[in-house]
Amino acid sequence: MPSYDEKYAFLEKRVDALRTNRTGDERQTDGQVFDKKTLMTIYDFMTGGVIDSIHYPISTGKEGNVFYAENEDKEPMALKIFRTSTSTFKRVTRYIEGDPRFKGVAGNRWKMIYAWTNKEYRNLQRYSEAGIPVPEPIAFDKNCLLMEFIGNETGPAPQLKDYPMDDPTEMYDEVLSFIIDGWQDAHLVHGDLSEYNVLIQDGQPILIDCGQAMTNDFFNAKDLLARDIKNVNHFFKGKGADVIPIETVIEETIDGSKDEEEESEEE
Repeated sequence: MPSYDEKYAFLEKRVDALRTNRTGDERQTDGQVFDKKTLMTIYDFMTGGVIDSIHYPISTGKEGNVFYAENEDKEPMALKIFRTSTSTFKRVTRYIEGDPRFKGVAGNRWKMIYAWTNKEYRNLQRYSEAGIPVPEPIAFDKNCLLMEFIGNETGPAPQLKDYPMDDPTEMYDEVLSFIIDGWQDAHLVHGDLSEYNVLIQDGQPILIDCGQAMTNDFFNAKDLLARDIKNVNHFFKGKGADVIPIETVIEETIDGSKDEEEESEEE
C-alpha cells in the first residue's frame, strides 16, 4: 500500500495542470482546486485506470474548474473539480437542501460539495436518458466528476454566445426544446440556462453545467422555468430569432407534462 508521500510523488509527476505553463494567478486557482483531499481522489482515479493524465484547463466556473484529461487509451475526457471553499458551500447549499432527491443531506461543507457532485452526475444521467444532448457522465467521486469532453483536437467546443449562427430561429427552437423536454421527460428544470451554458459541437447545441438543475416538483420550479425561458428569449431576440412569448412556452411545457401524466394513468 503506497504511503501518503508516495501518492503525492506520483501526482507530482502525473497532474500536469499543477506544474506546467502556469501564471501566478493560475497557480493560486490551482491551489484552491487541488487541495489535499482532491489530490487523493485524483490519485484513486489514476491508479484505478480511469484517468491517465490531466492537461490544460478548459473553463473556470462559479463552483469549480474543468480540465482536459485523457484515459490510458488517450481518449479525451473532461474532469470537473468542484471547489470546497466556504463560498462555494454557501452557493450550493440551497440547491441541495431544496432538492427532494437529497433529503436529509445537511451539515458540513465537504458533505454538501460531495452531494453537489453526485447531483450533477445524476442530472446528466436524467437528461441523457430523456434524449437531451449533454456530456455523457462517466464517473464521480467526492468533489470530482468525469464526463465526456465536448470539443475536438483543437480544443473545447465554443459556447453559444460565441457561435456565429446561420439560422438563429432554428437554433432557438433547439435550445428551447432543452427546457420543454427537460421538464416533461427528464422532470428537471435547469435553473441557470443561458448562452453561457450551451456548447455548440458540429452545429448542434449541447446543454452543460447541470448541477443546479432541480426536479420539477421543487417548490419554485415554475419560477426557475420562467427564468430559463426569459434568458433564452432575451439572447435569441438580440440575434434576430423569432421567439415565443414566455407565457406560451410555460403553458406548453406544463400542460404537455400534465397530458403525459394523464395518458400514463389511463394506460
